[in-house]
Amino acid sequence: MDDADLSLLGAKVNQLIHLVERLRTENDRLLAQERAWREERAHLIEKNEMAREKVEAMISRLKALEQDT
Repeated sequence: MDDADLSLLGAKVNQLIHLVERLRTENDRLLAQERAWREERAHLIEKNEMAREKVEAMISRLKALEQDT
């Protein structure tokens, strides 16, 4: 291998190192975004469950009021 081949190989290795670093950064960002979405989803599921319970309680109270009349 001559100096030109080694230089070319070195340049390609550097390009690959930069690509790996960029992909790692992007992967970290995507993982953080996924965590945030999962947390938001869990929060929304919890809010939905609370709303469902409130609606069921209102329906029960309305049915009880109907029976009293």
